[in-house]
Amino acid sequence: MSEHRTNSSSLGARSWFERISQALSGEPKDREQLLEVLRDAHDRNLLDLDAFSMIEGVLQVSEMQVRDIMIPRSQMVVIERDAPVEEILALIVRSGHSRFPVIGDNRDEVVGMLLAKDMLWYYMEGQRDAFNIRELLRPASFIPESKRLNVLLKEFRASRNHLAVVIDEYGGVAGMVTIEDVIEQIVGEIEDEHDIEEGTYILDHEANRFTVKALTPIEDFNAHFGTRFSDEEFDTIGGLLLNALGHMPKRGETVHIDGLAFKVLRADNRRVHLLQVTVDPQTPAS
Repeated sequence: MSEHRTNSSSLGARSWFERISQALSGEPKDREQLLEVLRDAHDRNLLDLDAFSMIEGVLQVSEMQVRDIMIPRSQMVVIERDAPVEEILALIVRSGHSRFPVIGDNRDEVVGMLLAKDMLWYYMEGQRDAFNIRELLRPASFIPESKRLNVLLKEFRASRNHLAVVIDEYGGVAGMVTIEDVIEQIVGEIEDEHDIEEGTYILDHEANRFTVKALTPIEDFNAHFGTRFSDEEFDTIGGLLLNALGHMPKRGETVHIDGLAFKVLRADNRRVHLLQVTVDPQTPAS
């Protein structure tokens, strides 16, 4: 009896592996049929959740365009070509990023890229008087909004670039996109300088700026910020934000609620992950 069960289990497993193999070799008529086969494999413990999510992410990336995930022009952190070195260093430290588009007279004039690490020599050696940003500029990569993410990922890997400037149909700057933005569509969120330790919901940076997990319970958020948001309809601050926006936000999008500015630091096409909360002096709390 035990042997019979083992053989039946093996045959069942083999049958499902064969179906997955057929699916991946072009057997399904469309993407939904392929996902159905993979879901069945997951339900039968032939494919774990992480693997299924990554495969689903790969399929989504092949259908998504740069405009779907790009950081919008208004939210780009840029460096002005003629800014003094002190101002540039302060911006680099404040933002925590490693790569920056450098602009001329306006945001449509991207003249190159500056890497934070290229500034280290001037800072460590005290050579600020010798600083010339033009000597440090690296070529900027420009791509259209319509470029497919799977094609962009191949180009990032081939060129070893990590950031590209996105251009609209009129030749103006629409935003920018990083290799991390693309990879996160496949593997989920990647830890970076904004991340908070497990078990912690809110991280203080300055007197009026905080990093907050979207899963922070509203009760905990109220206790920290002295707000009075209701938790009758939503349990988390992310749910409250989605209700205020009325749509799934993109990274960099900002909304003002009751004296606080909520900026989306990390989000995918399914949910919001991380927020920057700033006390907004222009909007009094209710």
